[in-house]
Amino acid sequence: MDEAAAKWWLGDNFDVSRETLERLETLVAMLRDENSRQNLMSAASLSDIWSRHVVDSAQLMRIAKDWPGRWMDLGSGGGLPGLVLGCLDPLNTIVLVESRRLRFEWLQRAAKALDLAHVTVEPLSVQNVGQYNAGVITARAFAPLPKLFALAHRFSTEETLWLLPKGRSAAEELASARVAWQCDAYMEPSVTDPDSAIIVARHVRPVARQGGRR
Repeated sequence: MDEAAAKWWLGDNFDVSRETLERLETLVAMLRDENSRQNLMSAASLSDIWSRHVVDSAQLMRIAKDWPGRWMDLGSGGGLPGLVLGCLDPLNTIVLVESRRLRFEWLQRAAKALDLAHVTVEPLSVQNVGQYNAGVITARAFAPLPKLFALAHRFSTEETLWLLPKGRSAAEELASARVAWQCDAYMEPSVTDPDSAIIVARHVRPVARQGGRR
């Protein structure tokens, strides 16, 4: 999927205004520039940035279209998917969690330059973030699923939607997580990579131990 095809896909799946498309174009230019200073993405993926990063992030919004509540993007790194989601959704608050100083500073600069007032950045590890009730939790290349559930479960409610892009390990990670965690989950095929999937989960809770304790 080249840049033209990616923009067509965005227009076909979302109500992408000229202003939104310009924001995404600005974000892509900023990502390319910043990648020369810090490794936000692999150099090999720069030529396919619209497909491998923009559309790959935007497809999460398609799954959670009209889903209410605050979004949390854990280990946001270069802002993928968080900044892309911020460009596409001007209504819901989006919290980007990133503990690495250079990346946190980049996220702040980018959100300001893109005029994304509804995007906030937490310069902390997930363990040290204050309490939030998240409508949607995302994490891209952040942690294996069992660890991710353990770290982020406190942000979820009965209505929280988890959208977790994974590579070839998706099925294996979901099976591993089910040892200690109950959830209603399925794997949504990625539109950008036939070998990848998005784990879509709700009602994530620890498996009850014997005696009724958790």
